[in-house]
Amino acid sequence: MFKKIFPQFKKDLGVDLGTASTLIYVKDKGIVVNEPSVVAVNTRSDQIIAIGDDAKRMIGKTPSHITTVKPLVEGIVSDFEVTEKMLKYFLEKILNEKLGLVGSKPRIVIGIPLDVTEVERKAVEDAALGAGAKEVFLVEEPMAAAIGARMPVQESTGNLIIDIGGGTTQIAVISLSGVVASKSIRLAGDTLNKNISQYVRENFNLLIGDTTAERIKIKLGSIYAGEKPIELPISGRDLLNGLPKEIIITDAEVREAIMRSVKSIVTNIKSTIEQTPPELVADIHKRGIILSGGGALLKGLDELVKKETRVPVTIIDDPLTCVVRGTGLILEDLESLQDVLIPSAR
Repeated sequence: MFKKIFPQFKKDLGVDLGTASTLIYVKDKGIVVNEPSVVAVNTRSDQIIAIGDDAKRMIGKTPSHITTVKPLVEGIVSDFEVTEKMLKYFLEKILNEKLGLVGSKPRIVIGIPLDVTEVERKAVEDAALGAGAKEVFLVEEPMAAAIGARMPVQESTGNLIIDIGGGTTQIAVISLSGVVASKSIRLAGDTLNKNISQYVRENFNLLIGDTTAERIKIKLGSIYAGEKPIELPISGRDLLNGLPKEIIITDAEVREAIMRSVKSIVTNIKSTIEQTPPELVADIHKRGIILSGGGALLKGLDELVKKETRVPVTIIDDPLTCVVRGTGLILEDLESLQDVLIPSAR
C-alpha cells in the first residue's frame, strides 16, 4: 500500500536558472516561482539578507555594507556559493511553504546555455545538488524552449528557435533531438539596458541605474516608429553638478540607442541559417522561426527578423516562461525525452 501512495508525494522540479530571472516548475502544479536572480548580501557579516523580488527592490539603494549580486552572468554561474544559496532558498520555499514536503529531495531538470564548458555544467549540477536536489538533469535552453513551444524536436524536421534572454541570445536549429547548427552570443536584454544607459549618459549628461534603463526599454523599446511619438520622463544624477535632474526621452532616441545591438542579433541569426544543411533550411522556410525569451517582446523585432531572413516569424505565447515550460514537459515524459538531455559532467 505504501508503494502506491508514496509517488504522489514525490515532486520533481523544472528550473530556468536565468541571468535575469529564476523560474521553477513543479510537476502537476505549473510555474510556482518567477523571481529575479538577485541576492542582497551583507558584506560585514557575509549573510544573505534578501533574495528575488525583495533583493531587486534594493538595487541601487543600499548602504555601503550591503551589495546586490546577480550570481549568474550571461547565463553562467559566476558566484557558486550565492547561486547555491539562492536555489536552496527557492527550493525550500516551494517544498516547505507551497507543498508541505519538508526535507524532500526532488529530481530537477535545469536549462543551461549552449556552448557551456564541462566545468560550467558541473557548477550548475553542484549548485542544485548542494541546494537539496536528489538528482539533476541538464538540457540546453533552446531545446527546452523548443519543447515548451511544442515543436516536434524528435522528428527529422528543421526547427529554428531564437531565445533572447537577459544575458545571452541563443539561436538553434533543432532536428532529431539534437542541435544541428547554433550560435550563443553574449548580447541580449542586459546589453540593451546598457546601450540605453550609455546613450542617456552621452547625450544628456545624466547617470541612470539599471532599473531605470530597463523601464525605458520596456516602455519605449521598439524597432519601427509608431503612428505617434512616445515620451517618458526619467530622473537621475546630473554628471555636471551631481544634482538630481529630470529629462524627457523619446522612443526614437531609444531606437537609436539599441539598434546597433539589435542588428548584430539579426546578423547572427542569418549566419546560423547559412550554416544549416539545405534540407533543414527548406523545413525552416515552411515552418518559420520561433522567438522566445523576454527579448522577443521588443516591439517590431519579429517583423525585422522576417524582413531580413524572408522567413515567417512567430512569437511564442508567454515567451518569458517558454524554457521553464519546456523543462516541465520533459519532467512529464522523462523516459521518452531522455535523448534531449545533456550527459552529466560529474
